[in-house]
Parts: sequence; C-alpha cells; structure tokens
Amino acid sequence: MIPDRHDPEGAIAEAAKAYSNWGRWGEDDVLGTLNFLDEAKRREGAALVRRGVSFSLSQSFDMDGPQKGWRRRTNPVHTMLDTGTDAALGNQGFPHGIGGADDVIAMPLQCSTQWDGLGHIFDHGKAWNGRRAEKVVTSDGDLVTGIEHMAPHVAGRGVLLDVGRVVGTDGELPDGFAVTEEHLTATAEAHGVSVGRGDIVVVRTGRLARARRDGWGDYAGGDSPGLSFTTAGWLHRTEIAAIATDTWGFEVRPNEFDGAFQPLHQVAIPNMGLLIGEMWDPDALADDCAHDGVYEYWLTAAPLPITGAVGSPVNPIAVK
Repeated sequence: MIPDRHDPEGAIAEAAKAYSNWGRWGEDDVLGTLNFLDEAKRREGAALVRRGVSFSLSQSFDMDGPQKGWRRRTNPVHTMLDTGTDAALGNQGFPHGIGGADDVIAMPLQCSTQWDGLGHIFDHGKAWNGRRAEKVVTSDGDLVTGIEHMAPHVAGRGVLLDVGRVVGTDGELPDGFAVTEEHLTATAEAHGVSVGRGDIVVVRTGRLARARRDGWGDYAGGDSPGLSFTTAGWLHRTEIAAIATDTWGFEVRPNEFDGAFQPLHQVAIPNMGLLIGEMWDPDALADDCAHDGVYEYWLTAAPLPITGAVGSPVNPIAVK
C-alpha cells in the first residue's frame, strides 16, 4: 500500500535511501545490478536449454509501431538505398550481373523493444552511483555509463512471470492495475519457479496483447498495468540483474501518487542501478510456458553497443 499518495517526494527519498546500491561495486561501476549476473549464473542459464526451441521477445521495428510523438519519439523510418529495381535497370554499376539491396533506418532508441540504460533517469540531478548528471550525460552522450558497457553481459537465466495469466482475466490485467510484490510472489509460486540473484525477469501483463487486438491507442504513454512503486523493496532484495515488461513504462500508469511521473524509475535506475526493459513481447513464450509448465530458460538480450547511448533497441531471444 502506498503510505501517502500526496507525498511522492518523501516516498521516493525514503525508497532511494533504503534501496540504494551506490558504492556497492565501487565508485567506478558502470554495470549496476548486472554485477549480479556472473559466470556461474550464465552456466545455470545455459543448462536450461533442453528442447532447443527459441522465441524472439521483440516487437517489430517498423512504421506501424506504438509511438505518437511524445517526447519527440517516433516509430522507425525504414528507407531503401538500393533496390531490385536499381539492379534490374543496371543502375548500380556492378560487373557480371551482380546486384544488391541496401537500406537505412532512423529511429529513437526507445521507440520499441528496448533497455533503459543507467544514464536514462536521474534523481535530483544525480545519476547512477551518485555521480552528477551533468557530468555523466552531455550533448556528446553518456560519457560514463553508456550502454555499450553492458553489451557483453546481458545473457543468463531468464524467468517469465505471467502475472496476466495468474492474476488477470483472460490472461490480461486492466489499465491502472498495480502489480505488487504479493502478485509477483504468487505468480512465481503458481509457475513453480524461483526468482533470485542474477536472474533476468520478464513480467507479462497482457497489455501488448490487448494493444494488438484493439489497436495501439494510448499504449505509448497512456494508462497501463505495471509494477507498483511498492515493489522497489522486492526488486532490491531479490538481487535480480534486470527486469522487463510488455508495457511502455514498466510501472503502473497512472502512477500511484498524485502529481507524480514514473517514481519507480527514479528509485530503480539512478539509485538501485537496475536494468529495465520495456515494450518486450513475451506472448509466444508465455503460450509455450503455459503449455509445458517451464517458466525458466536461457535468455540473451544484449543491447547494441552504441557508444554513449542511454538506451538501446534489443531483440531478446529465449531458448528452452
């Protein structure tokens, strides 16, 4: 339960202090909770591959995506540079009949399935590990915790928590539904799976399935189920490496405080150092897990090593 809906500032400050990981891995740390994902955890995750079946947990990257321009975010713009027409007309200038096609894409890094990097959110001018935000992220990018540092590390044991199926109706939670620690724990118990140190947790609410059925609507930025602010303690205590959801904003919207905006982000990213994924697509994986009863798998979800970026598109692959 939210102690005082009228005091987001106080609640954020209290949680930030209680669940801070500043200094935990040294003053030069650039990985945050990914430090929990070690070699032993990767071996554990790799051992989960039994059937060899794989699932992409990514939405499509195209112009029919959910973005509507908020914060100048647009859907990807895909343009062809060379085409089969150019080749057929002999316009490419290549010898002995060879031809080809090339293309380019322009997009915000947070417009579809993605990771939020550690430089994405600040708390009162402070970035991850207590650094001054203006010294970390400038017009040249994230000079300290750019997401390229994470690129070799995001692979290990994945765990699906299909809260939509366990708690919701017809596999879906309604907008504004706050997923609490109790919901997460009950879902893990229903699945017969544990959640702990170094895991990459994927939470399915069913919000993406509804958007696919009914249209994007306000999927990007509007009301949505999501994690309650009160899960901050669970996120910290479980020592998970990362967490992702099938929603635009990870946490419940509207947020649980009056006049607040993404308060759980403000605690989890700059203070906890937690890697957060958004707009993932776990539906096909969830169907398979419901069929075979296995909710753990090998997961690889490396961000693109874009130097200085505060987020990155990702195509997570779960293998069972």
